Amino acid sequence: MNNIQNEKQRCGWCLSSELYKNYHDQEWGTPVYDDATLFEFLLLETFQAGLSWITILNKRENFRTAFDQFDYKKIAQYNDDKILDLLQDAGIIRNKLKVYSAVTNAQNFIKIQEEFGSFSKYIWELTDGKPLMNNPKTLKDVPATTPLSDKISKDLKKRGFKFVGSTVMYAFMQATGIVNDHVENCWKKS
Repeated sequence: MNNIQNEKQRCGWCLSSELYKNYHDQEWGTPVYDDATLFEFLLLETFQAGLSWITILNKRENFRTAFDQFDYKKIAQYNDDKILDLLQDAGIIRNKLKVYSAVTNAQNFIKIQEEFGSFSKYIWELTDGKPLMNNPKTLKDVPATTPLSDKISKDLKKRGFKFVGSTVMYAFMQATGIVNDHVENCWKKS
């Protein structure tokens, strides 16, 4: 058997690189209940707004280093000097509004934890703690937004979060397994 026959069937969006395939196989669509990991994806998805996800994945480790291992408690305390350092860091997306939003979002993330006990509880109670299982046959069947992503976006914006439009929130839901959008023939479809 050659490699083509041994290749797993995957969602078509991830076929352009090994990094993408590994992300798809190991993370995308896998339910995340840990607040630290949820914040990591929230931060990365907000920086992804208007860009491709592969751009963010390629810079993920740079983001990890620049943003103190995605420690939202530290990020919530960033001062202007730290923000200026981040804006000079060529390893991340140096968008001033997005860098400032990372700090604001970390502060608001902590407020949600205080209100609900955890961000995980806040986000997962919207689906009764279980992933929403979509059944897209092809990538064309995967929506960019849903009524639930609209609802989450609206609520987070009301709470002061930035760069959390409905499309960003739907991508966040997919990344963290709140919704399962693996296509019908993908090996990860459960």
